[in-house]
Amino acid sequence: MQRDSGSGRGFSLLELLIVVGVILVIATIAIPSLLRSRQQANENAAVANLRTISNAEAAYVSASGGYFGTVPQLVSQQLLDERFESGTIAGYQYSVTSGRFEFTATASPASSNLGRYGYYMVADGVIRYSTAFTLAPVGRAGGAVN
Repeated sequence: MQRDSGSGRGFSLLELLIVVGVILVIATIAIPSLLRSRQQANENAAVANLRTISNAEAAYVSASGGYFGTVPQLVSQQLLDERFESGTIAGYQYSVTSGRFEFTATASPASSNLGRYGYYMVADGVIRYSTAFTLAPVGRAGGAVN
């Protein structure tokens, strides 16, 4: 009896290399798309979180008699949850500076992989792109987010 080495069982090394090559090509196409999707989701969350901060500030002003609050004050009044104290939510870092008649809330991406744009909002409640040209779309620095 002669043993046939090419009996058709298993895969040859060439076939495995072709499969690995195809998988690598698909991965190089899919990964940038997934990264952009994640960035966009983080950006949408940043805009929503700035709206949450705006609502919390409005409630704090009516309760405090006209003073805007900082993040610890808003959390202590249970107008914001504790996530905002850590400063980073969904890839964005948040900060709030406040005074008697105004506040500024900012959202900046923790890294360029987590978000493309920075956002800020003042007491008028309009969310705008960052004034830093590196954190705003071309020609939109300081412009309102639609």
